[in-house]
Amino acid sequence: MKNKISVLIEKAVNSCVQQKLLGAVDLPYIEVEVPANHDHGDYASNVALILAAQAKQNPRKIAQIIQENLADPENIIARTQIAGPGFLNIFIKENIWQQTLQFIEEKKENFGRSFLGNGKKVQVEFVSANPTGPLHIGHARGAVVGDVITNLLTTVGYAVSKEYYINDAGNQMNNLGKSVLLRYRELLGEKIEFPETCYRGDYIKDIAADVIRKEGNVYFTLDEGKTISYFTGIAGQSILEEIKIDLRDFGVTFDEYFSEKELYKNNGVTKLLDKLQKQGFVYINEETQWAGTSGYGDEKDRVVVRKNGEPTYFAADIAYHQNKFSRGYEMIIDIWGADHHGYMPRLWAGIQALGHDKNELKIILVQLVNLLRGGVPVAMSTRSGEFVTLREVLEEVGKDAARYNFLMRRSDSHLDFDLEIAKKQSNENPVYYVQYAHARICSIMRMAQQEHGIVLPVYKDINPALLNEPEEMTLIKLMARYPEVIEGAAKSLEPHRITFYLNELASVFHSYYNKNKVISDNKELTAARLFLIKAISIVLENALKILGVNAPEKM
Repeated sequence: MKNKISVLIEKAVNSCVQQKLLGAVDLPYIEVEVPANHDHGDYASNVALILAAQAKQNPRKIAQIIQENLADPENIIARTQIAGPGFLNIFIKENIWQQTLQFIEEKKENFGRSFLGNGKKVQVEFVSANPTGPLHIGHARGAVVGDVITNLLTTVGYAVSKEYYINDAGNQMNNLGKSVLLRYRELLGEKIEFPETCYRGDYIKDIAADVIRKEGNVYFTLDEGKTISYFTGIAGQSILEEIKIDLRDFGVTFDEYFSEKELYKNNGVTKLLDKLQKQGFVYINEETQWAGTSGYGDEKDRVVVRKNGEPTYFAADIAYHQNKFSRGYEMIIDIWGADHHGYMPRLWAGIQALGHDKNELKIILVQLVNLLRGGVPVAMSTRSGEFVTLREVLEEVGKDAARYNFLMRRSDSHLDFDLEIAKKQSNENPVYYVQYAHARICSIMRMAQQEHGIVLPVYKDINPALLNEPEEMTLIKLMARYPEVIEGAAKSLEPHRITFYLNELASVFHSYYNKNKVISDNKELTAARLFLIKAISIVLENALKILGVNAPEKM
């Protein structure tokens, strides 16, 4: 509907230009929004205000000209009004809204799907935590954001691949190997002074103990330089497998796991930097190799190879993104922690130096999670191992509550996650509130069939005009806007829009149910209302599926 209104306004503006009522104007993108105040119409556009400067006319006069030339060949508009400084408010006929119910019945699980992406190849890279320890709740938030963005893009017609980048070639991995080696020696009786740079979690002791069980003390007397690489490999593999299990239980799987080591095979990073040096992007100054990122909007140039010959993380990232593009992806989405904000300009510079448009790389920052228990902050420290892991959260609140709560705010906003609220079976717990709406509808439909012998109606057998209560029209309009919500969330890469939408839909439904009987002595009204709630259940289930959250039939 929103797109239809945009097209009608665009045609009206073009007609006004042809009639020389507006003069020559450069028609912008037509913005159509749903007003916060329902009295201001079903849709509103500020097109007149945007055109006012070009047309050199009063915006209210422009709005009136557009209003007078607004053709409605499908007869969907009930009325229009001009409001405020020149907003054009549009009211849709009730029978048009009611036809949405038939469309939902026809589409069922495909309601909300579209071909917006037209099969465009997209890669979403997320989590990508160093395999140096279990995933904590910060990783968990990034995991569900990436997973739901993937589901969103797939729903609107993109061909999407999910990838986990394994950072397995840096100093952190060496520190991991050393940590396990020291715990190994400690468990075999040696007194160890544990360095601050090493990892202290119990999982390190568990890995060391596992090595002793399988291979005994064969590494106890060997030279540290020879054994660290072995312990690094064992630890990295073990931790990565645990990460995969935790993610799977969180409902997150990946199409690809890409090892950083792959970039260095056959001198891949060096060869790419040599090529970029010939292009003039990379240069040498005082035995250090620099990338000229400032030429692409970065605040300064960045080191890609240090004086000692060691490449930086940035060098590997340029090579990694070149690898992504070489695999045919037309758009790349990286999901990072908020502490990477300053890193974004250099990577955009890097892909532009590779010959790609900046807009081909989207970067989403995920802010920190403040974990609470009954309103009291839970302390976390990755180095000491005293942090709350994804596994602990899953065991305490479950997959559905964890995923939904992580999506309750914009990803670039701090999030308070209260474990106690996430476990409550009450209206305070948003996922319970939404899931209960679906379960309640399923219960009503079972009751209609089993206790009243009612066959669930199809659209051709109902009279939609009977659905004229204010809450009924609100529910129908909300459902009609579901495809717009999904498309908007996909375009903006903002999955929290779905939880906002579900909260509103569930709230209106619960309020409606508390005021109105679905099953009554009026057979026609009962049929119409049963069909209405069946449509609501379809929308709830479709949206929850995108979130990776169950739509239970009983609670």
